[in-house]
Amino acid sequence: MKAVVITKKGGPQVLQVQEKPDLQPKAGEILVDVKFAGINFADIMVRMGLYEGAPPLPTTVGYEVSGYVAALGEGVEGPALGTPVLAMTRFFGQASQVVVPAANVLTLPEGMPLEEAAALPVTYLTAYHMLIYLGNLRKGERVLVHGAAGGVGSAAVQLCKWKGAEIFGTASAHKHDKLREEGVHYCIDYRSQDYAKEVMKLTHGKGVHHVLDPLGGKDLKKGYELLAPTGRLYSFGASTIVTGLKFNLFSVVKGLLSFPRFHAMKLMRANRGVFGVNLGELWDDADILRGQMDELLKLYEEGQIKPVVDSIFTFDQASEAHLHIQNRKNVGKVLLTP
Repeated sequence: MKAVVITKKGGPQVLQVQEKPDLQPKAGEILVDVKFAGINFADIMVRMGLYEGAPPLPTTVGYEVSGYVAALGEGVEGPALGTPVLAMTRFFGQASQVVVPAANVLTLPEGMPLEEAAALPVTYLTAYHMLIYLGNLRKGERVLVHGAAGGVGSAAVQLCKWKGAEIFGTASAHKHDKLREEGVHYCIDYRSQDYAKEVMKLTHGKGVHHVLDPLGGKDLKKGYELLAPTGRLYSFGASTIVTGLKFNLFSVVKGLLSFPRFHAMKLMRANRGVFGVNLGELWDDADILRGQMDELLKLYEEGQIKPVVDSIFTFDQASEAHLHIQNRKNVGKVLLTP
């Protein structure tokens, strides 16, 4: 089989496609022939040596795939061989074969393209977990979505639209027309505008009920200050500490030192909440994530959500895919294919 390997810490050039021994499922596992594998900003952080908990290098990453059932391990009764499925992987997904616990394999709704299936798990689970599972998003609430054109951002926009929320999205100006088509009510160019001032102006000083923050650092404090009473801030990334294409110790330390601390008494007085979200730490908790995936597939069947696929790169183009995401060119999900 083939796998995209992060050979060492560094820029996109450290990615290599390597031949690996074919896999066999153990008891309770399913072997999937991969047709598409998702790629996320977390993969870039692993490549740069910034992702705590990643396997030691050299390694293969990837948290979601779609393809066909190739073999069943002992004790697994289905799905049948050849069934199209999506699978949630704990790393190692960017390969032409994966073996995963049977509980992490889901049969696709009828007619769902494999491309859309691979674009669903990480981004939609992250958005659903924040807004619905933790946040109990209600009709009419105001939501600030950073990176509204990205993978998690576009998923969040669709969930907000489903719930009837008012959506404020930050993105580069050339992405605004697409965001308005997707249902974003207020588009803010983070490059030329102070998004905090714009949000307060647009809400007449009331602020928002939800802030989805993949940025980290000082932006967390800005997001917290934008919260209305009962507002919730979700911290699910630290992209602001990623500067350049390689690990930069000065930028990392500076970024980490800029993270705010939240005092319990102040949170109580302000009636605000702060959630930290890392789905990787929940990947083995099937009761939480499998139930949410079932709900997302139901929403897909009902036409409430539809994954946006920005582009598809071959394994040999993995370095180009990393650059595409790191340069923030994507509108929606980026995929890899063997």
